[in-house]
Amino acid sequence: MLLGGVSAYSRAFNDKVQNRPYADLRRWHLGFSVGAFAQDLSFTHNGLVENGEEWRMEQPGYQPGFCVNGLFDLRLNTYFSLRLTPGMYFGSRDIRFRELFTGAVERQNIKSTYVVVPVDIKFAAMRYRNSRPYVTAGVMPAFDVTKKRSDILQLNSTDFYLSVGFGCDFYLPYFKLIPELKFCFGLSDVLQHDRPDLVDDPNKFKFTKSLTKATSKMVVLTFYFE
Repeated sequence: MLLGGVSAYSRAFNDKVQNRPYADLRRWHLGFSVGAFAQDLSFTHNGLVENGEEWRMEQPGYQPGFCVNGLFDLRLNTYFSLRLTPGMYFGSRDIRFRELFTGAVERQNIKSTYVVVPVDIKFAAMRYRNSRPYVTAGVMPAFDVTKKRSDILQLNSTDFYLSVGFGCDFYLPYFKLIPELKFCFGLSDVLQHDRPDLVDDPNKFKFTKSLTKATSKMVVLTFYFE
């Protein structure tokens, strides 16, 4: 579908006839999107040394996740619109724990299933033939509905992101294809510090005690069909 859309757009771009010339005059726009994302955790350590051990946590790599969203777009004026894109993000993160003195290493995979409710303001340039670039800025509450387990580290179920992004509306004969790249920055500490499940397991609780906070970031590439 994507290859066919790009091919159709390539033909349309070389043609001076505009596709869907009145599409942007509609008050409401509906659609959906599919995409991929990568997420990261940034750790702030407190330098705790316990039993001669000092642990550091990091996320050494990125695993791509999958996301699907709905699209509700309200036209405010010629250049601005308000967008609501609720959806679900499915992903995971590999965390590495390294002890500074002995070099001992532990690992944990954190899986997540987020229900997200992004709200963005979209500012679009003037349309040129069958394309129209734009930028966005907004907020994204996220709720992790994954069942919690007694892991080494445990994350809170809620997070809140600030997001900025850019993309381009491509006007095809029957719909708009909209690729978009978005950067999301978590504002809250997502590490769960209160771990009553680990009171009797100090060998696991020491990792949580070594951290002051953990914040999340995402890069999201989506393709909207409107």
